[in-house]
Amino acid sequence: MRSYRTLFRTPEFTPFFLSYAAFNAALTIGGLSLATLVYRATESPLLSALSMFGPQLAQVLGATFLLSGADRLRPRSTLVRTGLAFAALTAVLALPGLPVGAVFVVVLAQGLIASLGGGVTGGLLNEILPKSAFVLGRSMFNMASGLMQVLGFALGGGLLALLSPRVCLLLAATLYLTEALGYRLGLTDRPARAKGRLSVRATWHTNAVLWSSRPRRLTYLGLWIPNGLVVGCDSLYVSYAPDAAGVLFASGALGMFAGDVIVGRLVRPALRPRLATPLLLLLATPYLLFALHPAVPLAAVAVCLSNVGFAASLVQQERLMSLTPDDMAGHALGLRSSGMLTMQGVAAALAGTVAQVTSPAAAMSMTAGASVLVTLVLAVAGLRASSAEAAMEPSRAR
Repeated sequence: MRSYRTLFRTPEFTPFFLSYAAFNAALTIGGLSLATLVYRATESPLLSALSMFGPQLAQVLGATFLLSGADRLRPRSTLVRTGLAFAALTAVLALPGLPVGAVFVVVLAQGLIASLGGGVTGGLLNEILPKSAFVLGRSMFNMASGLMQVLGFALGGGLLALLSPRVCLLLAATLYLTEALGYRLGLTDRPARAKGRLSVRATWHTNAVLWSSRPRRLTYLGLWIPNGLVVGCDSLYVSYAPDAAGVLFASGALGMFAGDVIVGRLVRPALRPRLATPLLLLLATPYLLFALHPAVPLAAVAVCLSNVGFAASLVQQERLMSLTPDDMAGHALGLRSSGMLTMQGVAAALAGTVAQVTSPAAAMSMTAGASVLVTLVLAVAGLRASSAEAAMEPSRAR
């Protein structure tokens, strides 16, 4: 399967895709609205960054306690309930007079729910599509995310100029309801992929199995850390350019969209495994320019170029699936999502803290430099692991 048209002929893919797109539009508009609301109330870059990316910090709790449900719960009912829960919690965030502390309690709850939903979504995509189409399908979902971010940040920025952040949050809640309805009407009620019930013990056991393989460990670290650090840069857009943050977010989403098209559709499968490290370096290096505090137009170009590098996750996810048994696919992808989003939340907190004592521009360039360093260390570790594996092959043959 080598064309997007063929994907949309696959049963259930279209409603699944459209519902996922509605979720991303809601996430984008809601996140920008909440960050703006918090920044106007506190004038704190740290609290603004955490309000937008704080749900990611809760992903580590979800990965610890809930992730076994990614393969042990019925996919359709789980996704419908996730959408309804997000709608209700986003409506709570729109309540007038809600204290900042209560905002972060709601944000924590959203992160816990999202940690389970990410695993269910990834596992279901792996089930709907044949294995040969996984990268193409994943790239299409990433493109939906990127496109909805372009539209969502552009629309959100426009709406915030006309409406209050609370009204925009209610619009996001409506989109979450639309997502839940799309899953309910468009998907088949499949059974769970694995036997057993959601439990902390099962979550820990499967996490240990997935983490026990060194190739999988290196793949997970490559998916989590360089990506997360760059999102720490993204979390400072509101404080870097308060009146033009939507432009920077939309530029980044456009670059992400372009990268997914290039890697998912145009790059030959044989070439993809070689692209992970170059793409991760591309992801971080343009942010080094922010040390010079560029004007918004130049900053937008740098952000767009950088976000092409997010396509590295397509290559890395394909490798992860090649290393993982089918009955753990949802859990493995959920762990990928939870770890990545947790790291994004940690990086947002770190970048926001550095911005508090220096400046948003300085914090962005320092965080990007850390991402470059981690990418190079992981690349060297991967080469050593491959060399050790190759050295063991003759003895295995004997």
